[in-house]
Amino acid sequence: MKKKIKRSVSRRFKITKTGKVMFSHQYGQHHFAVKSGSRKRRLKEPAVLARGFAKKIKKMMGYL
Repeated sequence: MKKKIKRSVSRRFKITKTGKVMFSHQYGQHHFAVKSGSRKRRLKEPAVLARGFAKKIKKMMGYL
């Protein structure tokens, strides 16, 4: 039987060519007046997921 991937996970995370799991930060869409400039810049950048969580995400996406 073919393995189905979690659609919600596939929308939230991207897997790089080297196998890292990238995600975009949360809380970066509105209420900009209360956030500092450095915080807004930091929220813009994608980040790499920690190893233990990355393994779970890869499994949900059918990589492992």
